[in-house]
Amino acid sequence: MTKRAPDVSASPPRRRSKYTLAPLVLIAANAVLFALFFLWPAVIGLVYSFTNYTGVGAFQFVGLDNYQHLFGDSTFFDALSRTLLYTVLFVPLNFVFSLLVANVLVSKHAKGVSVARVFFFIPWLLSPIVVGVLWRWLFGENFGLVNYLIEKVGGSAVPWQSNADLSLIVVVVAASWAWTGFSMLLFIAAIKNVPTSYYEAAALDGAGPWRQFFSITLPSIAPTSFIVILLNTIHGMKEYPLFASLNNGGPGTSNNLLVQYIYQTGFKAGQIGYASAASFVLMLILMAVAIIQLMVNRRVENR
Repeated sequence: MTKRAPDVSASPPRRRSKYTLAPLVLIAANAVLFALFFLWPAVIGLVYSFTNYTGVGAFQFVGLDNYQHLFGDSTFFDALSRTLLYTVLFVPLNFVFSLLVANVLVSKHAKGVSVARVFFFIPWLLSPIVVGVLWRWLFGENFGLVNYLIEKVGGSAVPWQSNADLSLIVVVVAASWAWTGFSMLLFIAAIKNVPTSYYEAAALDGAGPWRQFFSITLPSIAPTSFIVILLNTIHGMKEYPLFASLNNGGPGTSNNLLVQYIYQTGFKAGQIGYASAASFVLMLILMAVAIIQLMVNRRVENR
């Protein structure tokens, strides 16, 4: 009696179906969450932007009136220009500072690297509200530690809160301090992936540390630099809690950013439709920034 060979032709289809179903289930879960928490609110906001909805009762469609009023609203443009200025200051400062810290920590001569990483990463774990309160204690005009020390050595108090530019700079430095840990970790991972043979060959050719940094490190971590700049730009354009806790957009309304303007218009003035139009303008700006940065990054990678 001859033994029948095992039928192996039936198992691969079952395996394939199992491995095909699992990704679909995982993708479906994410698709549902995306539709529920992003797509649906976005559609509702887009509809509201064409209405005079106040948050209660019925609303009427007003066409493009909200957008027409928005582009003639000087307060909106003040908030937009202040947001762009804050982002232009915050992104380079955070980039340079976090890259500098990452380079120091990956150096073979660095001591206490683990403690330093924790020290720089802790601020990123703090709530922006807590960060704002801490920096307000430092740079409070009448009660801050910095002014106290300045007056102790015979100087006069600096108007950290009543001067609009100084107030903005304090927030920029505080935000850079808080985000250094996150950007630093990305840079450390990228720098460690650069082959050491590049540096050894450059050293044999007589290249110093600065030449190695600009000719090897920076080009090798370009994709990570792109991610850091993109994430920081989006974060800067949406910043709100740090301003609210540190200077509340002051003095007066001089440092009101776009998100703060949207919040005050929508929830304090009860102009949900108008605030929705401003929100969509902000979303279009962020999408344009992301697309431009993506195009630039691809062009650099294809060189």
